[in-house]
Amino acid sequence: MPPRASLAALVAATLLLTACGDEQVSTYRVPKERDPEPPMAAAADSGSQAAPAGAGMADTAVPTTEGAALVWRAPSQWTAKPASAMRKGSYRVPGAGGESDLSITAFPGDVGGELMNVNRWRGQVGLSPIRQDELEATVKRLEANGLRFTLVELAPEGAPGGKSMLGAIVPYAGSTWFFKLMGPGPSVAAAKPAFIEFLRSVRAP
Repeated sequence: MPPRASLAALVAATLLLTACGDEQVSTYRVPKERDPEPPMAAAADSGSQAAPAGAGMADTAVPTTEGAALVWRAPSQWTAKPASAMRKGSYRVPGAGGESDLSITAFPGDVGGELMNVNRWRGQVGLSPIRQDELEATVKRLEANGLRFTLVELAPEGAPGGKSMLGAIVPYAGSTWFFKLMGPGPSVAAAKPAFIEFLRSVRAP
């Protein structure tokens, strides 16, 4: 190649390299996205705990029944308390041993059946659970106004002054209603006749 042509080629190459050098290549570091935490792990990190198996219905948020409701007539000496999201009715029941509380609740379905609910109530007064073959000897049956009531009377063993309970389980229109009187043993025992008469007033509207 002639010297003049070589010189021209060298100048052209230099200019080309200079022009290319003006373009800069930038690089960026993009942080890797984290996978979302599973809800269980997030709950554990926040310190919340899952409800223990077999937790009582009263300790758990469950939907109350809707639709047709039972009606009743409470004794005049009982004082109605404000309704709540869980209770269909609520009363203060006076007694010489102290005030008792009457709660009326209703839930869809059979809520686990009679045995489970009787054992749940037994646990609330410190009694051990019973077996299916012991159920009939533990409860009483009452029929009034076309309704069937399963009656439960519970008191802690060896503690007559402790908290006692009178309860009734009533299936109605695909739901289960619970009438529960709980308070000091002497007061609950004294209120038993009024409680039974109250149950006899319960009827479909």
